[in-house]
Amino acid sequence: MSDSLDLAALLAHPAGGGVRILAGADPATVWRDLVVGTTEADLPADGAGLLALLTSPPPATPWQQDALVRRVRDRGYRALAAPGAESFGPGTRMLAERFGLALLDVAEPMAFARAAWELVEGRDALTLGYVRRVAQSIEYHADNLADLLRHLSASVGHGVALIDSEGVLLQAGGELPASVHAAIDFAPWLDTVAVAEGAAASVRVDSPSRAGLRLAVFGTGLSTFQLSALGVAAEVAMPAVAARILIDEVADVNDAAVASGLLREFLERGDDRDRELDQRMLERGWRTGGYHLGFRLLGRSRVDTFQLLRFVTRELTALPADSHAATSGRGVTGWLSFAAPPAPSRVEDSVRALRTLHASARRAFNVATGVGTLETGSSGLVATLEGAADAARLAADRSATGYFLRIDALGLEQLLLSWTGSDTFVPAAESLLAPLLARGPELVETLAAYLDHESGIAATAEALGLHRNTVSTRIARAQELLGLDLGDPETRLAVQLACRTVRR
Repeated sequence: MSDSLDLAALLAHPAGGGVRILAGADPATVWRDLVVGTTEADLPADGAGLLALLTSPPPATPWQQDALVRRVRDRGYRALAAPGAESFGPGTRMLAERFGLALLDVAEPMAFARAAWELVEGRDALTLGYVRRVAQSIEYHADNLADLLRHLSASVGHGVALIDSEGVLLQAGGELPASVHAAIDFAPWLDTVAVAEGAAASVRVDSPSRAGLRLAVFGTGLSTFQLSALGVAAEVAMPAVAARILIDEVADVNDAAVASGLLREFLERGDDRDRELDQRMLERGWRTGGYHLGFRLLGRSRVDTFQLLRFVTRELTALPADSHAATSGRGVTGWLSFAAPPAPSRVEDSVRALRTLHASARRAFNVATGVGTLETGSSGLVATLEGAADAARLAADRSATGYFLRIDALGLEQLLLSWTGSDTFVPAAESLLAPLLARGPELVETLAAYLDHESGIAATAEALGLHRNTVSTRIARAQELLGLDLGDPETRLAVQLACRTVRR
């Protein structure tokens, strides 16, 4: 062998023969070479700087073990590895420590020898071995991207992670150290890094839907040659990872569309329930019983609602409550559910958690967030979600509150919202909308849907089953008849409340 042999690299090798350190060495130990013999008598006389590997177990009695250690040390060897070396007693291990002789236990001597050869001379074989393992793992059926990463990690024997510049998205087989992630260069196609806490080989992922991703294979004690081989393995695995990302995203988009439609149908029906709708709600895990706290993240400008949903869903997993969310119009609507009445302190903790979620979301999305009141039952769920939507619309124009509002804290505005059902407000609402009511229900229905969908023409058209041009024409006509500017937030809210009251 022409190069030194690194113990850390041997320990990190996925087929290293089950090597364990018993005495006299640490992972940073390096030897000049490796020699193999069946017994100590087969070893070369000059062992200066070498690692001796025996393929047969050492003697069983302590004095014979001590004698073996002395003879190996006297020939200049710096380490002794053998199967069954764990039988070396405490005295023999202390003797080896005093001599500066490393003792290693090796479960499979020939696998250990091959690993050493691959690390020093057979680098092409090392690369081929990793590539073969990757190919085998891809052959297994994976349920999703996380499952695929688990297969890859188990096959190559190292950690595998999907990352972007912000952090780790998914990982298997260990945790990628933050210092390793920070050292990765996201610009080149292939990159290898090594810092004190670990090392990684990463490759850019060609994903048409998500830019800036890299597939990283990582571990501790990896040599330069191992990182080079793992870089090739990552390149081989990358197309399968990119394909899996696309497959999962198509499934996620379809599921999000189904959830969004179900939520819209639930809210539009109000108290008008049927068994089929309740069954579909249950199939998604959406239980309408219990106590609910609704929230709404509304885009203050154009946002990718699917990516916002992914972010919200991920953040909700940290909350100690049953949580659900779905895309809705220009944002995401969700709620927390409690089986029993939550204590006021728990409700306040939940609101604080939602405020934290909002602050995190604003780093990537231009959103406003509203939180409804705690309500119970199916009708209560509708009420808290409607309250959250009202609060979010008001929050969109309130930088002083950080674009976050809790409807319980709205004061006079809360009184206004509750006033919509009173005998005083109903005539006022009918008077306001009289120019539209005189021409039939179509203009009021369209205007109500338009305001409920955050003034979105496309969303309104989809909800009502109309062409966009029809919606645009009706909204323009409604504004003309009312003589109001729906671009003004307060006017828009007043008209929306009036529409809701008249339709009710």
